[in-house]
Amino acid sequence: MSDYDFDLFVIGAGSGGVRASRVASAHGAKVAVAEEYRVGGTCVIRGCVPKKLLVYGAHFAEDLKDARRFGWNVPDCAFKWPVLRDNVLADVDRLEGLYKNTLDSHHVELIPERATITGPHSVKLASGREVTAKYILIATGAWPVVPEIEGAEHGLTSNDMFYLEECPKRLVIVGGGYIANEFAGIFNQFGSQVTLVNRSSTLLRGYDESVRDRLMQISTTKGIQFRFNAQLEKIEKKGDGTLSVHFKEGDPVPCDALLFAVGRRPHTDGLGLEAASVAVDDKGAIKVDEYNRTSCESIYAVGDVTDRLQLTPVAIREGHAFADTVFGDNPRTVDYGCVPSAVFSDPPLAGVGLTEAQAKNKLGTVKIYTSDFRPMKNVLAGREERALYKMVVDATTNRVVGLHMIGPDAPEILQAAAIAVKAGLTKQQFDDTVALHPSMAEELVLLK
Repeated sequence: MSDYDFDLFVIGAGSGGVRASRVASAHGAKVAVAEEYRVGGTCVIRGCVPKKLLVYGAHFAEDLKDARRFGWNVPDCAFKWPVLRDNVLADVDRLEGLYKNTLDSHHVELIPERATITGPHSVKLASGREVTAKYILIATGAWPVVPEIEGAEHGLTSNDMFYLEECPKRLVIVGGGYIANEFAGIFNQFGSQVTLVNRSSTLLRGYDESVRDRLMQISTTKGIQFRFNAQLEKIEKKGDGTLSVHFKEGDPVPCDALLFAVGRRPHTDGLGLEAASVAVDDKGAIKVDEYNRTSCESIYAVGDVTDRLQLTPVAIREGHAFADTVFGDNPRTVDYGCVPSAVFSDPPLAGVGLTEAQAKNKLGTVKIYTSDFRPMKNVLAGREERALYKMVVDATTNRVVGLHMIGPDAPEILQAAAIAVKAGLTKQQFDDTVALHPSMAEELVLLK
């Protein structure tokens, strides 16, 4: 008999926690997972999944207009936000049910309570129950940051955007990252007047400059307004319920809703980490080694709560690697090199590997190949919007070290191309591959 109630106790039933739980259980461990809100975590409940569904909904605004150029007699259509909102939330419910079924079918005990750490092998549930475990896995994810300014309580975070009573006529978005640009594209298509406010002059820091400049150009053409180098001062709520966003310099901006998209902080507050001497960095992220172990030998952490990449597929791989390492007698680590990422903006962009600037700093001599073109569908639809594909090549080895693109279906195309970059293929090997015509993806093997 074990000296503990469980072999593994997981705090957080998001993507990483659920994967770790079911794999550990499959290896024979007795597993419990505590979740204080809903099973599925950020991605399924209040992040990438419902947001992608909103992206699909938003795209019909242009698709319906374009259909007329393709011979379809489409009447003027009105958009009803509550219909989309409720259908998206219903699908989130469906997915949560599937995640619960996964835990149940793998004999993982789900405890719908908040859990806090009380020692290297113990946790306390909100009900007061004390539980012991040989190992504890922290998978609590991250939480949206709200700036500490006067009137901040009147703003929303990405968590709230799926529950709006109505579509705002005027929306101010504070931030310049992927969340800010995605919601800007979504609500612009829904008919909102969107103003994106950023404290610096750079959007999507970390993405290739050519691609993010193209997004800025297209977004401006679509009617999204930008205000750069803007320092927030306060948020004022008017008597009619509208808001006025004040800055340290310049005129205030009136709006009906304000979204803070200024980053996400690891969700470690009040978790009791000090009771087990679990070390965190200055941003509250849990420090872990290559096997996901914290400074406490019996406690591990995966996903956005750590000091690594905040991406759902990464959290899933970390959770799986943890379970194989600790319970499957198969030590595994995650390779963080060449991880592809995407921004589901309007249009979407995606990238893998080194940007042009990163490659020049790291390799010295590089070759850049680009294709700047108008997709066939845009041509017939009468849209001037252009796609941009960019390949970064090590001039010494001819190896492709980066691919970056913006245009329709860019993330779908990049996923397959990322395999080639990860494998270290050369520009010549891309060139030797016969094009699939007519397609946008063929541009990748025709770059000059």
